[in-house]
Amino acid sequence: MTSLGTTRFTRRLLAVTITAGLALTTTNCAGSPSSPRPDHTDPTPTPAAHTGSSTPRTQTGQTTVLAELDGPAGLTLVLTAAERDQTGYLTLRGTLHNTSNALVTVPAQLRGTEDDIVKTSPSLAGATLIDFTHHKRYYVLRDTDGNPLTTIGLTRLKPHQKAEVFMQFPAPPATTSHVGFQMPLFDTTTITITG
Repeated sequence: MTSLGTTRFTRRLLAVTITAGLALTTTNCAGSPSSPRPDHTDPTPTPAAHTGSSTPRTQTGQTTVLAELDGPAGLTLVLTAAERDQTGYLTLRGTLHNTSNALVTVPAQLRGTEDDIVKTSPSLAGATLIDFTHHKRYYVLRDTDGNPLTTIGLTRLKPHQKAEVFMQFPAPPATTSHVGFQMPLFDTTTITITG
């Protein structure tokens, strides 16, 4: 190979290497899609309303309310997002609100009754989704240590205190746009998948 040919070959090799390096850097900067981390919003619930099947509505402040469920001792769960992502997860976000004038202990039943979950911190792992179209029930996902992928550590709420919460489930098929939502001790409802 001549000196001119060697120089051209070297330039091409360098260009390919730089292009591959930039592509790899861009992929790594985007983060790992297999480990989504739900971000927290600051939704503000509206006054309590019973829901059996709820229609999304927008509150002042542009927060969409998918459902508002009444629970025990003045607790209200307001769901504001049900987002399906490309990695196969469905994340629900919302607010658990103590609407009473008294300190409320968050019921242990909200974590569910599975043996492995009962051993973990207080959580919302008792929540389930129902895909009526495909006749499937979905449970809150677990990490590799068996901990539920949901808000944990909720023990008490002061009078009128709100706590942002999330629950992560396997995503139903893309053809499913509505799912039933159940939480122990709370009303049940049907919600619309928003993303």
